[in-house]
Amino acid sequence: MRHDLQINRLRALVAVVEHGGFRRAAEALHITQPAVSQQIRQLSGFIKGPVFASTGREMRLSPQGEELLAYARRMVTLNDEAVGRFVPEAGHTLLSVGVTSQLAEVLPEFLRLMNRGLPQVQLRVRTGGSEALAQQLSTGQLDVALLLQAGPLAPGTQDVELGRMRMAWFGRPAIGERDVLPLALFPDPCTLRGRVGEVLDDAGVRWRIAYEGPELIGLRSAAKAGLGMTCLVENSDELWGLTPAARPDLPAPPDPLPVTLALTPGATPEGFARIAEKAFRRALQGYPLVTGAPDGHTDATAGAALTAGPAALTGSPA
Repeated sequence: MRHDLQINRLRALVAVVEHGGFRRAAEALHITQPAVSQQIRQLSGFIKGPVFASTGREMRLSPQGEELLAYARRMVTLNDEAVGRFVPEAGHTLLSVGVTSQLAEVLPEFLRLMNRGLPQVQLRVRTGGSEALAQQLSTGQLDVALLLQAGPLAPGTQDVELGRMRMAWFGRPAIGERDVLPLALFPDPCTLRGRVGEVLDDAGVRWRIAYEGPELIGLRSAAKAGLGMTCLVENSDELWGLTPAARPDLPAPPDPLPVTLALTPGATPEGFARIAEKAFRRALQGYPLVTGAPDGHTDATAGAALTAGPAALTGSPA
C-alpha cells in the first residue's frame, strides 16, 4: 500500500518548529490552532509515534520527528519551487519567452524594460536554437520568441520582422587539410548551417564538419580552440572575443538573416505584443542589424526610431 505525504501537514510541522509553537504557526499559516494540531497528529500516525517529545512550552522534537522535519523542509522547498515555476503570483500573468542563443545578450535590457512597462507580467525565459524555439512556440511551450532564421513558422503564428542580422566568419583553424576548410556548425535543422553550406559550395570551397553541437558556448569554444571556422553574428568579436577569419579564398558570408518576433495568438495579454516589440528593438541596439529597405542598403541600430523615455516603451503618445 502506497502512502502519500500531504504538503500542508509538512508545512505545519516546519511552521511549528520555526515559529516556536502551535499558536504562532497557526497565525503564520492563516489557519486555526486546532487545524495545526490535527495535522501534527496525522503526522504522528504516519510515523507511528510522537512527532514532539514534549508539547509544553519548550517544543522538542522526538528522534523520528527530527528525521521527518529534514524531509519536510526539503519537500516544502521543492513544492514551492515548482509552484513558483508554473503558477504566477496573485495578480500576475505568467508568460514563457524564448530568445535565440546568438541574441541572448539582449535579455538584461529586455527584461528591465518589460518589468517597467508591464510589471504585472511574470516572465520565464528559455534560450536555444531558433528552430527548436519555433517548435516550442508551435506546441504552446512558449508564448513569444525572438528568432534568427528564415524558415516558415507554424500556421497562425503572428510575427514581425525587426530587421536582418549581418553575419561574419570567425576562427582561424589550427589544424586540417590544406584544401579543405574545417567548420564548426550547429546541427540540423538550422537555417544558418544551410546558408553556410550554400555559400561555400557556390564559391567552390571544399569543407568538412570539424565540430558540431547545439550549444552556442560549445561552438564558440571550438572556434577559439582552432577546431574550425564558424559563421555567427557580425559582432561576435565584441560579444565573445572571437577572432575574425583571415582567409583570402573565403566568399562573403551568408546574407543577413531575419530577426523575427513571433507570438502565439491569444496567449499574451493586451498590449504585450506592442511593448515586447519595442523592448526587443531597444535591447537590440548595438547589434549589426539592417533595418529599412529589404535590399540591405539602410543600416540602423535597432530601436533608433523610438523616442526616449517610458512613453516610447508603453506606446503612449510622445
